[in-house]
Amino acid sequence: VQLQASGGGLVQAGGSLRLSCAASGSLVSRYTMGWHRQTAGKQRELVAAIDIGGTADYADSVKGRFTISRDNSKNTIYLQMDSLKPEDTAVYYCAQRRHGTYDQWGQGTLVTVSS
Repeated sequence: VQLQASGGGLVQAGGSLRLSCAASGSLVSRYTMGWHRQTAGKQRELVAAIDIGGTADYADSVKGRFTISRDNSKNTIYLQMDSLKPEDTAVYYCAQRRHGTYDQWGQGTLVTVSS
């Protein structure tokens, strides 16, 4: 399984970015997919997930600002991030939950939000 994340970059506070995660070797529609983020010295945290039925769940810190979605025809998941804040700065990873835990990970994409 390969998960290729992209779309990170530098954006001003209040701006938007859309992250993409293209999968190969596995169907994103058959597993719960999640976006996690990590900053230096902190544990990786789950910010958004979408299950096989399409139900999305979000961390409280991003609710109302981030939207996770899935395009089965492209075997890709997305994370639309709006109203970005400096505290959203992190490396963002997509991951696939196959056996009750997220055990397939992409390489990460850096998001930097300037104040």
